[in-house]
Amino acid sequence: MSKEMLNALDALEAEKGISKEIVIDALEAALVSAYKRHYGQAQNVEVEFDQKKGKIHVYAVKEVTEEVMDSQLEVSLKDALLINPAYEIGDTIRFEVTPKDFGRIAAQTAKQVILQRVREAERTIIYNEFSAYEKDIMQGIVERQDKRYIYVNLGKIEAVLSKQDQMPNEFYQPHDRIKVYVSRVENTSKGPQVFVSRSHPDLLKRLFEQEVPEVYDGIVEIVSVAREAGDRSKVAVRSNDENIDAVGTCVGPKGQRVQAIVNELKGENMDIVEWDEDPAVFIANALNPAQVMDVIFDEQNPKACTVVVPDYQLSLAIGKRGQNARLAAKLTNHKIDIKSESDMAAYYEEQANKTEDASDESVAEAHDEAIIQSDLTDDEYETIAFNDEKTIEETDQDA
Repeated sequence: MSKEMLNALDALEAEKGISKEIVIDALEAALVSAYKRHYGQAQNVEVEFDQKKGKIHVYAVKEVTEEVMDSQLEVSLKDALLINPAYEIGDTIRFEVTPKDFGRIAAQTAKQVILQRVREAERTIIYNEFSAYEKDIMQGIVERQDKRYIYVNLGKIEAVLSKQDQMPNEFYQPHDRIKVYVSRVENTSKGPQVFVSRSHPDLLKRLFEQEVPEVYDGIVEIVSVAREAGDRSKVAVRSNDENIDAVGTCVGPKGQRVQAIVNELKGENMDIVEWDEDPAVFIANALNPAQVMDVIFDEQNPKACTVVVPDYQLSLAIGKRGQNARLAAKLTNHKIDIKSESDMAAYYEEQANKTEDASDESVAEAHDEAIIQSDLTDDEYETIAFNDEKTIEETDQDA
């Protein structure tokens, strides 16, 4: 080895970003393995790499003992004292045993080990780099696809986009530039694996952070997101500054900010609603664009409610295939039952009639009982009382 080796290590560090110390440690471990394989399996060996001159030295490490049982691992105290009078039993002594032809043999044997260590170091660097991007957004280039995944080039690694993470209204072609959400990063036996998504709800949050400075700074907060990727989404926002309108800030002048997000998501409809501490107001806002007349909560289940809307707004409140109501339920985390004004009036009328009928029946029964009792004579009352007393006495005797 020579200074050319040091230059190669410096170039490797600059090109691959791998620390020189990591490569030297891998090289020393590989040379120990090579020496043991070719020059003695049981020998305790250490290898030192001189970082100044680029030379390698191999040392056999032996323990000082009173009596030598294994000459490869032990040295007698008598011989040790000839080297240095300060040695004692139990000390270790290093003897240089670098073979003359060790360079060629060691290079061939250590090559695969060094490459493996270098690959492991590269994988660790890539994993650490991309794990920092987890739960964040990145821009990539579509490379290729198969039956399972679409492969997106993120620079140093190829991420995978599964079918459930793809948007149903999108068609991906090679060399397309797309923004993806890094959902998770795994360190597998084959190296780091990055999973990305285009349908994840948090993708919307990150896009709003890019397009709306107030969201990035925390002045406007995205409270919750309900999304059916590629079709429609609802975003609940609130302002931490009373002088700033959260919805207007996210929409932007002439809708430019939200339009940029819609364009990135290939025309996905976007409803931005204002969050409110009052669940009834929040639910009414979430059903936008429908008008809400009343929100009635279930006394047994506070997370369930009935929403009353005008008759002509019923289909709008429910939405196409129930989408508007479904997204509002996800956004507010409530079970929502939507009824029209006329249906609710009919329901109240039905309940009132049932209550009235039940009241009339009670009055009629009380009236009939009063009539029956008023028709009895004094003798009949005495007979009933006598029979009751007799029944009680018979019961006591049986007992």
